[in-house]
Amino acid sequence: MLNHVMVGSQDIERAKRFYDAVLGVLGAPEGVRNTGPGGHQRVFWRHEGNTFGITEPINGEAPSVANGATIGFKCGSAEQLQQFHDVAVAHGGTAIEDAPGPRGDGSMHLAYVRDPDGHKLCGLYRPGRKA
Repeated sequence: MLNHVMVGSQDIERAKRFYDAVLGVLGAPEGVRNTGPGGHQRVFWRHEGNTFGITEPINGEAPSVANGATIGFKCGSAEQLQQFHDVAVAHGGTAIEDAPGPRGDGSMHLAYVRDPDGHKLCGLYRPGRKA
């Protein structure tokens, strides 16, 4: 259903370093830089048919965080989920909510962080399902 997700950043270099590290945990190659038609800088990560991007806002205004929004990334194991969380925090992210691990009946493992711009990210692992 989705083609891509893109979020705004006030510091493209910082965001690229963060997402190169965090998305690298999931197997994504380094982000590819791009200049949009209006001259704004963007970076795209493409992996397994999915695209995630960061951009300087096209309208020239400050980027903002969507209240209530979460961007979820599939993890292939509980270990990868923990690494997703730890690498995010080590690269300027902030741990939020409960510690990474199983929730409820254990059918789902979650890790929540905010990226350096404040966007809420979730690492999600479902035991018994392929990432």
